[in-house]
Amino acid sequence: MPWVAIVCAAIMWIILLFLFNKETAPEPVAVDPAVVASISQTWPTEGKAAFGTCAGCHGAEGQGGVGPALANNADIVNDPVYVYNIITKGKGQMPAQTQLNEEQVYAVANYVLHSFGNNIEEPLTPATVAEGQSKIDPAVLKNRSRFVPEDLKLPEIFLATFVMVLLTYGLIGLYSVWAEGLELHPGIHKVRATPLATLGIVTTLSLTVVFSVLFVRQMVTDFAGWGAKEPVMPNVTAEGFYAAMILLLLAASIGLYKKFFMDGEVLVEDASGEFPW
Repeated sequence: MPWVAIVCAAIMWIILLFLFNKETAPEPVAVDPAVVASISQTWPTEGKAAFGTCAGCHGAEGQGGVGPALANNADIVNDPVYVYNIITKGKGQMPAQTQLNEEQVYAVANYVLHSFGNNIEEPLTPATVAEGQSKIDPAVLKNRSRFVPEDLKLPEIFLATFVMVLLTYGLIGLYSVWAEGLELHPGIHKVRATPLATLGIVTTLSLTVVFSVLFVRQMVTDFAGWGAKEPVMPNVTAEGFYAAMILLLLAASIGLYKKFFMDGEVLVEDASGEFPW
């Protein structure tokens, strides 16, 4: 039964990841040939005019201010589609520029990508954006780094709950068989620690201390970055990894202690129970 529970949990987890991936997948972009034809002609004038509303945050020459600097920005030159995504979807304190129509979006994006020391070989077009949607842009990576989309729906909550319940049942069952055996015999059961078990518990406890130090350091770094003049997003992935390792290593230490260092006692052996364990 424990193995059945774990296999079912794994199947549900795969389905859950599929739903999460569907939530975070970029929306397809329609390609309009008429827009493609006019972009190269309109961006020098319309793009400059539309950028006037952006200059208050990014600077008239793209030097930055409230918003990040755009001048000589290798990141946006290497990923022009990212500029389109930020203009249309927004990020952080910058809202989506919904007041711009499609032509104006491409005009201002190309103006930024061809000005302030930036230069791309081909103008940014809907075709470029459509091709880039097959790649994972930074905004999607940020979402996926949390393993969940922005909003959890009922099917996702249902599956996540059953994954946790089944995994917990399966792991407890496997641990019970490993630590106590398939049959329980009345009496006091003496255990004798082996050198390998001693090494294992020392190692797990030592690693627990190491990951605890790393976790505290990461939290201090993230708090300092969050409170800086230009806030830096905390590294949630690292925090979660360190915290998970602490819990798993503590669980491993307790399991080793129960198996090799703690005497057990069985008072009554009853084979009429209804529960699998």
